[in-house]
Amino acid sequence: MSKERALRRAEREAAEAKRRRKIDRAEARRVTIRRVRRKLTLRPSRVGRLRRHSRGQLAVTAIVVVLLLLVIWFLVQTTALAVLLTILTVMALPVLMTIAWDRRSA
Repeated sequence: MSKERALRRAEREAAEAKRRRKIDRAEARRVTIRRVRRKLTLRPSRVGRLRRHSRGQLAVTAIVVVLLLLVIWFLVQTTALAVLLTILTVMALPVLMTIAWDRRSA
């Protein structure tokens, strides 16, 4: 009698192990598919502080800053003053972008 119970228990455990392996494989497959889908989906990159502004706003800002730096370096006679104005322009850039492109005030 105990041999029969042991045999049935072994069969039950084997069936449970087989079912568990099947569930584990399905879960691993779901995880892999989820990971691949996540990598393949295109999401807007809103990472970092620069992505607060659109590409057009960034392009306009970059063009204005480059033109301003060219004017500074071509029109200012002393190099020390040109360096100082360049540093001042770079330091004031975040403030100017906030004033020019702030979406909250509109």
